[in-house]
Amino acid sequence: MNQIARQRTVVDLIDEYEEKVANAPAAIEAVKNAWSSLEMAASIGGKFGGNISRHTPHVDERDVKSALLKSGWRAIYDRCQIDQIASADDKRLFERTFENPPELTYDNAKATFGDYLMRPRFHILRGLAEVFSQLDPAYKSHSKVKVGVSGLPKRVIVSNVSGYGSYGRDKIRDLINALAAYRGDRLLDHKELNGLDALHKWDGGVAGEVVLDGSHLVLAKDEDGIEIKAPNRGVTIRKFQNGNAHVIFDKYALLDINRALAEFYGDVLPDAEEEDAKPQASTAVSKDLQFYWTPKAVAQALCNRAGIYAPRYPGDEPKAWRVLEPSCGDGRIMDELRARGCRPFGIEVHGGRAAEARAKGHHVLTGNFLEQPAREEFDFVVMNPPFYGRHYVKHVNHALKFLKPGGTLVAVLPATAHYDHQELKGRWEDLPTASFSETGTNVPTGILAIGKAKP
Repeated sequence: MNQIARQRTVVDLIDEYEEKVANAPAAIEAVKNAWSSLEMAASIGGKFGGNISRHTPHVDERDVKSALLKSGWRAIYDRCQIDQIASADDKRLFERTFENPPELTYDNAKATFGDYLMRPRFHILRGLAEVFSQLDPAYKSHSKVKVGVSGLPKRVIVSNVSGYGSYGRDKIRDLINALAAYRGDRLLDHKELNGLDALHKWDGGVAGEVVLDGSHLVLAKDEDGIEIKAPNRGVTIRKFQNGNAHVIFDKYALLDINRALAEFYGDVLPDAEEEDAKPQASTAVSKDLQFYWTPKAVAQALCNRAGIYAPRYPGDEPKAWRVLEPSCGDGRIMDELRARGCRPFGIEVHGGRAAEARAKGHHVLTGNFLEQPAREEFDFVVMNPPFYGRHYVKHVNHALKFLKPGGTLVAVLPATAHYDHQELKGRWEDLPTASFSETGTNVPTGILAIGKAKP
């Protein structure tokens, strides 16, 4: 009686990898011996009669172990079904990493893939938010994706839609796969991808129909262009002769996109101390957090955007700029400013957080920033103001009064500040999706830079 095959674990795959690495020298020696035996089989009395192959095989142990290492990482990637979970950007990063992967150990595999297995829904939602936010600014606005709020576009325009590897074709693949991952459907297979490539091959000829596994990818054309409809995917792709394509969502796909983004972005909770707000019922995203500290990567991006850099060469003197951080919390932005040679000064309304910042050696005034008298004495203002409502507008406008003429203010703000309200004018730069996820919110964010003119 045949037994059901046991599904192999990550540990099993790593054990196989280590065993084959250990056996690689013996396997190479076996190849050499087999070749020698073949050469002897083609000679009489040991007399050379001619080459039996155009190329004598040469196997380098380093090549074997390199192939094993790449194969091992890809096997674990497939076993953990990371392709079904990771965002399109993460998948591309993995592809590059697998060309020169780190040592394959259980700890390294856990560090690389563990979070995808612990938080699969977060990564699926992040993948959908990433791809859609790159297609239309409306999908970057957490105020427009709340359930029941109208305003999400029923179609997006994708440029440069041609054959394999083109920007537009890959974007269409990514958005369909992101929606499929959220719905629990299978990702696009090779046949469907070949159907997408028909967009490139169309030359105005006769329309056709491509039959896929259980569904039909319908190709039709009119005087404007070619249309591909994937009924089971909830999208219609309409390609035009200028190279652009319109991706049109049916009502069910649009509803799923709306729900997924609403769940991922969540709501911005008020800062309890400043807004005198009561804790709200927790959500899957916010979890009652009412203070969003600044992740290190965001603090670094803020400083870079302002043009605040550490000395680059030995012997260079730090600039020792005076920098204000309003609503400084426990001083994480000031940590980065100090590391770059600045003299930061913070203001924080919460006594406990102000004490934490002082314990790290920072100069901090405890008080409500909006009540502080302004004086033009700082070279830079670097800030992460409260996001709730539009209170950030008051904070940014007040902070500008502390800036010297010729100075620069940089603030991390919700994406709605730029894509919806636009009450503040400056140079905007989107931050990566989920830049604040480690603090308890996935609200889309960006950096606004405002320069203060000299008289």
